[in-house]
Amino acid sequence: MRIATICLALLIIFNLNPTASIAQEDSEKKPLVFLMKIQEDIDPRSNRYTELALTKAEEINADYVIIEMDTYGGALNDADDIRTRVLNFEKPIYVYINKDAASAGALISIACDSIYMASGASIGAATVVTADGAAAPDKYQSYMRSIMRSTAEATGRNPDIAEAMVDETLVVEGVSEDGKVITFSTSEAIENGFCEAQVSNIDEILKRSGISDYDLEEFEIDASEKIIAFFLNPFVSGILVLVIIGGLYFELQTPGVGFPIMASVIALILYLTPYYLNGLAANWEIVVFFIGIVLIAVEIFVIPGFGVAGVLGILCTVSSLILMMVNNDAFDFSFVRLDEMLFASAAVITGLMGSVVVVFLGGARLANSKIFQRIALSETMEKSEGYTSNFKKESFVGKVGTAYTILRPSGKVMIDGEIYDAFARGNYIEKDVEIEVIAEEGTSLKVKEKTS
Repeated sequence: MRIATICLALLIIFNLNPTASIAQEDSEKKPLVFLMKIQEDIDPRSNRYTELALTKAEEINADYVIIEMDTYGGALNDADDIRTRVLNFEKPIYVYINKDAASAGALISIACDSIYMASGASIGAATVVTADGAAAPDKYQSYMRSIMRSTAEATGRNPDIAEAMVDETLVVEGVSEDGKVITFSTSEAIENGFCEAQVSNIDEILKRSGISDYDLEEFEIDASEKIIAFFLNPFVSGILVLVIIGGLYFELQTPGVGFPIMASVIALILYLTPYYLNGLAANWEIVVFFIGIVLIAVEIFVIPGFGVAGVLGILCTVSSLILMMVNNDAFDFSFVRLDEMLFASAAVITGLMGSVVVVFLGGARLANSKIFQRIALSETMEKSEGYTSNFKKESFVGKVGTAYTILRPSGKVMIDGEIYDAFARGNYIEKDVEIEVIAEEGTSLKVKEKTS
């Protein structure tokens, strides 16, 4: 009886033990595998993609991350960002090279915990090249050699081989020869410790890691990121430039209406935000844009005519809009492809030309539209109908007074103890000099210095 009581008590304790229940639940839980794909050039877009993907992997507490890789490389600065992100990630990251991992792709792959390759895949050829395909200056090659070596050391791979993937003058005995950078096929990568195994799919990778039953979640960018990607299109950017310039112009023509400036501000936000989030629009480029706008405003409202401030304002505005669209590094265009620069310039210039067309062709139609008639004063007040801007009840022509201020040529005069707006004919008139009214023009008096 006593033994039965003890067994019953132990059974109750075991069933009520939450730690035991949780441990049992955890043992039954399937490993969560998170899949992300890098299958385009390494640039600010793929940089942001990997940032969002790894953040998502952390949020869902993924047990493993797999990067499916197929890229010929891209921007060194973006590749370095991705490499650092991968190295700092706490959970295992495997890369599956299903075709190519060249240049920046090789750097990212070496940063992963395990490398798997498909039949016919390759990894290496990490020499830094400029936009025209020529080898970049030695400062870039030196930096790439350094981070390739340190990355290989961090992940337990041969650093000499990693460095020789960049520099053709480095020779690794039995692996490479002078004058050629290292590029491994799948079998060569396995032989030299830069690939764990040849596989044909992700399922094989997980089975080799002892995982046969798992949940797989593939990362996809959400709707907001797709919208951001849409506004990165040069054609769309050109339309936004058109709206920005056109909106500013129509607001200046009809101040107080509100709609044109609102459209301009919205277009500016839609233009700046995607490029800023993708690392293209640097802070200084945005500052230059607003400096250009201020200079143009100063030219229009403060300085008469159109001179240096206006020209500088236009240059600042146009150049900043172009620079935001290309991945330059403080005017260093070594890694900006010629077609990217041409597309960016064409988009901005087309937008500006389009705004000019809208101003000249659309301005007249807007003024005659029913919507515009409702918000703008279109009636004229003719003198024949009794309207006048003259507040004076009698003529001032011939009256004599003194210059209340210096007239150069505009200023104020005092006549019969009252002060009036006036402008001089010919030379400036000094303060307190006696004047004579020779004409009336609207609310202002035309005067001359009175001669004795």
